[in-house]
Amino acid sequence: MIARQVLGALLATASLLALPAGAAEFKSDRIVVTVEGNGPDVVLIPGLTSSPRAWMSTVQAMPGYRYHLVQLRGFAGLAAEGNAQGMVAAQSAEEIARYIRAQKLKSPAIVGHSMGGTMAMMIAARHPGEASKVMVVDMMPFLGAMFGPPGSTAESVKPVADQVKAGLEASTGDARKARIEHTIAGMMKTESERGFAIRDGIDSDPAVGARAMHELITTDLRPELAKIKVPVTVLYVKPANVPLTDEQLDGFYKLSFQPVPQAKLIRVPDSYHFIMQDAPQRFRSELKTFLAS
Repeated sequence: MIARQVLGALLATASLLALPAGAAEFKSDRIVVTVEGNGPDVVLIPGLTSSPRAWMSTVQAMPGYRYHLVQLRGFAGLAAEGNAQGMVAAQSAEEIARYIRAQKLKSPAIVGHSMGGTMAMMIAARHPGEASKVMVVDMMPFLGAMFGPPGSTAESVKPVADQVKAGLEASTGDARKARIEHTIAGMMKTESERGFAIRDGIDSDPAVGARAMHELITTDLRPELAKIKVPVTVLYVKPANVPLTDEQLDGFYKLSFQPVPQAKLIRVPDSYHFIMQDAPQRFRSELKTFLAS
């Protein structure tokens, strides 16, 4: 409870915390950015319905950087504002690129988890020069590939995305809470760490989350990947409910990121989707290598 109150206070004063020395106040109706530490700039983007809490143990364990912690409006207790309409991931990614320019960050490293990984790829592909390097944490360039047969396209998986969106919008009350708890249990192996992610999900705007999920399923970034010229590191895991061997999953990721020949693909064993919580030492080791490269 205390940690939650502290984070709430941080977010409430975000307009002050988001000011690197000498920078102007950054205002956005889609994102809030808080700043922690000093050193080279690192932008951290969390996943669907997540808050900066997903990164805090990493930030605390790895001083020496100036972390720009992004939270999307509509998630984890923030009012939806601009994200009440339109694309969520794509337009928020544009706002992060604008933040980088407005705060005069010099080609920061961008690290994105899940939907944040999608947004990191969008920024690197659509705004060359804004990022010096990108780390994608457990996300593929076309999530829809997991929702249809081989050869699926953004258009062919749209009916499935429509069903997922409708189901999320219809889930309310205790049923919604139970669904969120079940979902997080399948995404985070470490039971003792699940509390913040469950709270973030419950405190998120259901309509924003549903539209964002629909957007992720129907967004295919593979045609844009060749535009990414900076180093890319991809950390990924084998989901427990996906009937693929390690070799098959490795091949799938290799094929997905084929347009990015400089991409470094690393499968992390013994972890679910939240690698930061399930394999913290391994994650920090890979992050240190990535940031030092």
